[in-house]
Amino acid sequence: MTRAPSPLTRLRWRRRLRSLIALLLLAGLALAAWVWLPAPIATVPIVHIIDGDSLTVRHEDSTLTIRLTGIDAAEYRQDCARADASRWPCGREARAMLEKLAGRGPLHCEVAAKDRYDRILAACRTGLLPDGIDLGAEMVRLGGAIATSDAYMVEEAEAQAKRRGIWQGDFVRPADWRAAHERPATAMARPDA
Repeated sequence: MTRAPSPLTRLRWRRRLRSLIALLLLAGLALAAWVWLPAPIATVPIVHIIDGDSLTVRHEDSTLTIRLTGIDAAEYRQDCARADASRWPCGREARAMLEKLAGRGPLHCEVAAKDRYDRILAACRTGLLPDGIDLGAEMVRLGGAIATSDAYMVEEAEAQAKRRGIWQGDFVRPADWRAAHERPATAMARPDA
């Protein structure tokens, strides 16, 4: 004669089954994230510097646009004021600054996400290894960009204290400048954000 399992045994099996289902759901979510999130870009050659925080690179027979995370550089068409109130093309200088920092590449980039314009958001360093110069940190430290995350606040404080780049006089924050100089969507070759 077979005995029916006790209520305690049935409770244990239910708990095990729930744990197994939870584990399978977590594994499924991890797999989905691995499949759909952008893969890290390792070492990529530079194709073109767009402005002080955006560039295009070649990766697996395609050209990708990367926007550096944690910074917002002066826009290419943006002017800033020096201490004596004279105007200077701070946006063009920011682009030249990034061109000089990045050199001819290659860059080591770690992908964070994609933005609403389908650009890859990444932290990039010079050289073949991840211990090169952090482009975002240097852009902020040299005064070509402002920090948009806590990661570069020390560099921004240094740039402000030494009155480097945009901090040498008055300037409009890049996001505010973009809002004031918004172009119609049909006329935009690429988003400035």
